[in-house]
Amino acid sequence: MTDIPISGRGYSRRGFMTVLGGAGVATLAACDNSIGTNGAAKIDARVNATLNQLYATYPEAQSLAGKATGMLVMPLVTEAGLGIGGSYGRGALLINGATVDYYSQAKASFGLQAGAQQYAHVLFFMTQDALGNFRYSPGWVAGANIKYAVLNEGDRFTADTLEGIDPIVAIVFAASGLLVGATVEGSKYTRIVP
Repeated sequence: MTDIPISGRGYSRRGFMTVLGGAGVATLAACDNSIGTNGAAKIDARVNATLNQLYATYPEAQSLAGKATGMLVMPLVTEAGLGIGGSYGRGALLINGATVDYYSQAKASFGLQAGAQQYAHVLFFMTQDALGNFRYSPGWVAGANIKYAVLNEGDRFTADTLEGIDPIVAIVFAASGLLVGATVEGSKYTRIVP
């Protein structure tokens, strides 16, 4: 990208894009999934409510959780965009049912888009290697190696979802149920101190 003055004010295209990108982050941060005071307690309460909703709606998810070496629970992710968009949320990493770390999730997107939505997702780490790669990465980015949970005709998870043979299994859902075709690919997860 070249530095081209804009309007004779000494701004460059790069500087303008940096300001524009910062404005997008600020806009998402203004969405009410902020934590504020008592951050850890609020995240923990949201994580518990999200898992209760998940297990009540899809009881088979408890079987998947029992096989997982760890679970990242993102209770509230806000996604918004108008041409340029992104998503942001905060959650917790659970190992053996206990919170060990807190994480933020951020993702930028470009293209034809307008509107906003909120959803939750849980990443089930099915191997120690997958969990270790996530925990010890300075900023882990979700890739194409994630298996997404799929429902059969009876609104139950398919057998291959529950077998847990993939290193990471994702369940993405909202108040209306499982979000078919939703993806966390390209999302960056960073450890935070709430």
